[in-house]
Amino acid sequence: MKTFFRLFSFASPVQRFAVPFFIASVLGVIFGLLNFTLLIPVFELLFNQSGKIGAQKLTVVPTFDFSLSYFKDLFYFYFQSVINSSGKVGALKMVSIAIVISVILSNLFKYISARVIENFRLMIVTRIRSSIFKKLTDIDIQYFSSQRKGDLISRFMTDVVTIQDSIIRSIQVILREPIAIILNFAVLFTISAKLTFFALILIPVSGLLISTIVKRLKKHAAAAQESLGLLVSSIDEGLNGVKIIKSFNAEKYIQEKFNAINMWTSKIHRRLARRLLLAVPVSEMMGVITVAALLYYGGTLILQEGSDLRGAEFIGYIIIFSQIIIPAKAISEAFGNISQGISAGERVFQLLDAPENITDKPNPISKTSFNECIQLKNVSFAYGDKEVLKGINFEIRKGSTVALVGPSGGGKTTLMDLLPRFMDPSEGEICLDDISIKEISMHDVRALMGIVNQESILFNDTIYNNIAFGRSFTQEEVVEAAKIANAHEFIVKTSDAYQTNIGDKGMKLSGGQKQRICIARAVLANPPILLLDEATSALDTESEKLVQGALKKLMQNRTSIVIAHRLSTIQEADQIVVLENGKIQEQGNHNELILADGLYKKLIEMQTFND
Repeated sequence: MKTFFRLFSFASPVQRFAVPFFIASVLGVIFGLLNFTLLIPVFELLFNQSGKIGAQKLTVVPTFDFSLSYFKDLFYFYFQSVINSSGKVGALKMVSIAIVISVILSNLFKYISARVIENFRLMIVTRIRSSIFKKLTDIDIQYFSSQRKGDLISRFMTDVVTIQDSIIRSIQVILREPIAIILNFAVLFTISAKLTFFALILIPVSGLLISTIVKRLKKHAAAAQESLGLLVSSIDEGLNGVKIIKSFNAEKYIQEKFNAINMWTSKIHRRLARRLLLAVPVSEMMGVITVAALLYYGGTLILQEGSDLRGAEFIGYIIIFSQIIIPAKAISEAFGNISQGISAGERVFQLLDAPENITDKPNPISKTSFNECIQLKNVSFAYGDKEVLKGINFEIRKGSTVALVGPSGGGKTTLMDLLPRFMDPSEGEICLDDISIKEISMHDVRALMGIVNQESILFNDTIYNNIAFGRSFTQEEVVEAAKIANAHEFIVKTSDAYQTNIGDKGMKLSGGQKQRICIARAVLANPPILLLDEATSALDTESEKLVQGALKKLMQNRTSIVIAHRLSTIQEADQIVVLENGKIQEQGNHNELILADGLYKKLIEMQTFND
């Protein structure tokens, strides 16, 4: 239940929903109950028992007493007055009008309570989604290395929808229906306490049977949510890898793999559905058995001589009691749904409670300039038990260009990710101007660095918004950045120039165009430090020249750390760091490393780099 109540915190303060909902629900139940209690005097009229209304004729207005008996006697007093003045037809007319008014008021207050709970539901769902997205954008990148993207999307979408449909929608039932049951029983006690006590003995038996079914739902519900996460992951992988699937003629393999997961998901949901569906007929069956028992017992009470329970009252009693079955049935269904929702809620909270390892220290140092150098002091890093970097030591002077080279898997990208604190070293430290970056605000560290990744990461938005990217720049500044990145010429030729939507992941642009948009985005930030993973190997010759030209402009008068793929870039670097198996094998400029006759020269001779 901790998960259940924790969900309520997303609608804080709850009282602004609870108070109006409670008032509207109580009034809705009261006027709904009035519809059926008014049938008793109607039956008495039809059974020609007007002389026995209320068990006695009331000749004076009852003394005020805040109880059901007072309101009952008051109604019978005026009812008798109408009979005396207008006859039975007039009394029947009065009751009919009262029933219509009570129905209108009952449904009006039910509508108000439904509106309140709907606002409550939407508030919770909206805030949960906002919290999940905030968590996903705040948490360190290393977290995603151990997670399936499809499973995270499933928690964001499927699990939240499950919470919405099962828990939040059940709140209305759980909060309102007990009120209906309590008020109905209060009226039933005024009609016949003996018969009501008999009913209270029977009801716990059906409740025990239903609760046994509900208890077994949670295990199946948790498995169902896990299976949906796996299914979404499978779909996501299939859509992202469709070119590879087709190029290797692997359609059948992928389809069979998906079908196996799909069938497993279907099997789990069938088990869950069987449990959920069982709760409804069981509750209905137990309700009918209870009513049948009451009919028998109540009938024997009426047949006894001197019984204070009259036939009209007994019929009214059965009608009112039958209305208890409806909310009781709704509650049993709600508890079944809640088990499924709690499992979804637990998966959501697993994500929201995931530890954030990369955070600012209390009162971090503010640093808005880069003055001297970046230092890596005995830096090591590991993914779990796998050590990726081991004892890295070197210095990057302001205004210099450092190239990171080496065989694939040597740790170049990991080293690059450590500089803007996407991850933290497991040992050692990285310093900016002799200050550990852990001491500096992450916002300030990243503001000092411009990043151009090997993969062109763009968003389904306009060219202008992809370059400005949430920052306050004028149109002129964006255009100037695009010109420096050699992108302005192709941008103005698109359908709407800078307001052209580039589609999902920039699919409407070529590889070279996408990369130049990314470079323009970095230029606009005007950072003193650049982190570049050259992405020219997959480009055609013309695009490659344009991108290289843009990169050279970008690197002017800046400190650059480059994962190098081109020999020309490496030769121009002030310092080359050769990485292999997570260790620095050599350092120096191009000529020094060639003379050293080591790994670097071997890589050059093997034509590892493009000329």
